[in-house]
Amino acid sequence: MSDYLRYRMYEILPGLTIWLTLILSIYLSFAHPLIMIYFIIIFDIYWVLKVLNFAFYLLISWRRYSVVKKTNWRKKLKEITADDTKRHVVFLTLYNESWEVVQSAIQSICDAAFDARRFVIVIAGEARQEAHYLEIFANVQKTFGHCFGDIVGTLHPVNLPDEIPGKGSNLHYSEQQMKQYIDQKGWNYDDVIVTIFDIDTICHPEYFAYLTYLYATHPRPTHTSFQPIALYNNNMWESQAPLRTMAFGTTFWMMMSLARQDSLVTFSSHSMSFTALVKAGFHDKRIVSEDSRIFYQCFLAYNGDYEVSPMYIPVSMDTVRDDSWWKSIKNLYKQQRRWAWGTEHIPFLLWEFRKKKHEIPLWKRIKWIFIEWEGKWSWATVAILITVLGRLPMYLAGDEVRQTALYFNAPHMLQWLMTIAMLGLFLSAVLSFPLLPKRPKSHPRHRYIMMVLQWLLLPISMIFLSAIPAIDAVTHMMFGKYLGFNVSQKKR
Repeated sequence: MSDYLRYRMYEILPGLTIWLTLILSIYLSFAHPLIMIYFIIIFDIYWVLKVLNFAFYLLISWRRYSVVKKTNWRKKLKEITADDTKRHVVFLTLYNESWEVVQSAIQSICDAAFDARRFVIVIAGEARQEAHYLEIFANVQKTFGHCFGDIVGTLHPVNLPDEIPGKGSNLHYSEQQMKQYIDQKGWNYDDVIVTIFDIDTICHPEYFAYLTYLYATHPRPTHTSFQPIALYNNNMWESQAPLRTMAFGTTFWMMMSLARQDSLVTFSSHSMSFTALVKAGFHDKRIVSEDSRIFYQCFLAYNGDYEVSPMYIPVSMDTVRDDSWWKSIKNLYKQQRRWAWGTEHIPFLLWEFRKKKHEIPLWKRIKWIFIEWEGKWSWATVAILITVLGRLPMYLAGDEVRQTALYFNAPHMLQWLMTIAMLGLFLSAVLSFPLLPKRPKSHPRHRYIMMVLQWLLLPISMIFLSAIPAIDAVTHMMFGKYLGFNVSQKKR
């Protein structure tokens, strides 16, 4: 088998398992409803266990988050001396975002920069939007020149070989330019902490003090990335209910993952050492899911001796809101499909792990393939299995099946299991309120009622705005119809 055919086979496998699950569920509901009923009961038990696991780790993470956000990290940083040589390089990728969005993001970094001399901001623009980039860059220099030791601009050229347009290729080019900058300065790579923010990211005022403290006190800081909590609440009050519930869902998934460090992968905004970034060959310029791929690049570069350290501190971003309800829903669908395109990590790992079978233990290789594969499989199938296909065999069962004790007891068992599973929904609804930004005066108090009722939409949103986009993504990969990088439209 040629390398091309082997890799294509790896790309087909994740989508094939998802489609086989859905097709076999429908077939068994018609042909063997009793077998399907057994399957649904076992599957629901499995899902209830996952929900209980989610609730347990979410509460642990929430407790740690409550402690961290109240801590004066600048004061704690002064208690150690190992941070004196640490420098920060913050990458902000720009496309066509407005000055209002850019200004609020950089203002938050300015407020969090505890020592301006040790901070360098990189505005990574696109040559496709050169005029817009030049205007924004000039405004940044004029407005924030006093906040940082330097403000560097890079302009990603159009149509460079072996890359796809998007954030990953922009970062790859900008990071190469900054390597030359850092080499000219003579900085030690181990002392340079790199942070990659989306251009709408508003960081916590203690973010960089906390990050520096963790980095300076970590036994092996060049062998780990640092992952904060992603909040999508900058424009939460202006966003539609489906956008809000999906945004909170992403945040709670992220919080739960932080408490399970053994399976934690970088997502969206994060930080890492410049040493690891160089060793990994910078962000991959040929893929869509660059934020999580960089972890696997480091994992491979360090032969499995790499991890992600949790940062129980928030960075706030925008939901994919647009001017109209329908445009916002389409933006959310495209964003979820782009995130689900992270399925591309599965063939990548299958391919790369073959080369590293002597360097990386077998159990580690199996573990990370399972984490990625099971995660994408669950993303695409769970909502449909629970809400739609789980009821299908009950309606289609013949008289012979209807006379069995299992048929009579199954609805009660499923209702009991789903009641327990509602714990995750209830916990998310309760914890969403402390994460809400302050209510704008233009919004009446009764909007808080909508913030509660919106969670009733979650089962529908999980099917049409999560599962189906995921199925869309894996199906594109199965047929070799590769998705490019879709820039999420965000308006305030």
